[in-house]
Amino acid sequence: MEDYNQTSTDFILLGLFPPSSLGLFLFTLIVPIFLMALTGNMCMVLLILLDAQLHTPMYFLLSQLSLMDLIYICTTVPKMASGFLFGNKSISFIGCGVQSFFFLTLAGSEGLLLMSMSYDRYLAICFPLHYPIRMNRRVCVLMILGSWAMGAVNACAHTVYILSVPYCKSRTITHFFCDVPAMLTLACRATRIHEYTVFLSTTFFLLFPSVIILGSYWKVLFAVYRMHSREGRKKAYSTCSAHLTVVTFYIAPFAYTYLRPKSLRSPEEDKIVAVFYTILTPVLNPMIYSLRNKEVLGALRRVTHSICSLKM
Repeated sequence: MEDYNQTSTDFILLGLFPPSSLGLFLFTLIVPIFLMALTGNMCMVLLILLDAQLHTPMYFLLSQLSLMDLIYICTTVPKMASGFLFGNKSISFIGCGVQSFFFLTLAGSEGLLLMSMSYDRYLAICFPLHYPIRMNRRVCVLMILGSWAMGAVNACAHTVYILSVPYCKSRTITHFFCDVPAMLTLACRATRIHEYTVFLSTTFFLLFPSVIILGSYWKVLFAVYRMHSREGRKKAYSTCSAHLTVVTFYIAPFAYTYLRPKSLRSPEEDKIVAVFYTILTPVLNPMIYSLRNKEVLGALRRVTHSICSLKM
């Protein structure tokens, strides 16, 4: 590990890549992935906003997922990239708290939003006649606001704690962003109680939504199996499989990182796993939902045709 003599209150983020030719090569792979994530999620948000046929609860929730992924990847990657390119690995005490707050808010909110999306599909497929009543605009807005609010409250509690902990050891964080467990290893007092709260938060924002999602889709798959329409079954399977793929990519690496005992964790492994939920998931989500969704592809053609018509 590199030795940094830090006399101020700033933290040092070691980053994701080693300062070598291999690190430079890996960095050149991350840049296009980051740009793809920005472009893909921004296009999904704008597409759902501009196309009237996508103004439904399902796509409204999807636009929020893309918005979260857009902010999510911008919370960690730009700082990591600037540290690698310019060698400025330091981040201020408050800056670290702000980054941690946004990361935790988005991480928690996205888990609850994915649960809301599974509930939407459950109602649409299992109770199609009641769907317009039980999943109206008001309910959809309340679920979105609830996801954001609960994620923010959880993030606020953890951020206040890590900013109040005395750090009398090295201020070098073996990570590419201000991750709470990585910061707790630098504290000069016992943090066992807060480690339990991190475990409880992970259980509530990851395991609880996972159980609800699996339960919803178990009933959905049973309902789809009983459908008489082959086209209806195909459309339902496509929508549900896309959502389950997104859920797996999001929850599995998070659970692997935050639910393991401290004795089984290693900083280097945590950094590698973090790439999945901070970089790869935001770029895969819009691809999964757009390439496998005829309605999104149709909306893309309509919006593109409208823009071309205006230019002509």
